[in-house]
Amino acid sequence: MARVGAKYLGNDCCEFSLWAPLLNQVALKIVSPQERIIPLQKSAGGYWRLRLSKIPPGTLYYYLVNDSKRLPDPASFYQPKGVHGPSQVIDQSGFNWGDGAWPGIPLAEMIIYELHVGTFTPQGTFAAIIPRLPELKKLG
Repeated sequence: MARVGAKYLGNDCCEFSLWAPLLNQVALKIVSPQERIIPLQKSAGGYWRLRLSKIPPGTLYYYLVNDSKRLPDPASFYQPKGVHGPSQVIDQSGFNWGDGAWPGIPLAEMIIYELHVGTFTPQGTFAAIIPRLPELKKLG
């Protein structure tokens, strides 16, 4: 399976990839630090790709599909302005992961619950879900 989303490669270089096999046109709209629009190239399997320089961590962006509709990245690692706002490029190498020895949860004990952040609480934010986590745990 091909990787999708914005992959920060270092040295202000980023690779963008979107799986959208039915679209005719996809462009990247950089919102900040400097606004610009760059078309993505369609590749095998319905993927659209683009590698760009001068894309530092913190860059905000959208995808423009079929020349009109503005959408956040469906594989975004961060949506600082909410689920409908621009996505943000993240440098994941800057985070010191401390859970390498965690064995995970046995499959028989897993519970999968699909939650739509934008509709679960009136605020539509991850922070607003936190006080309701005990309630969700009771469901399991």
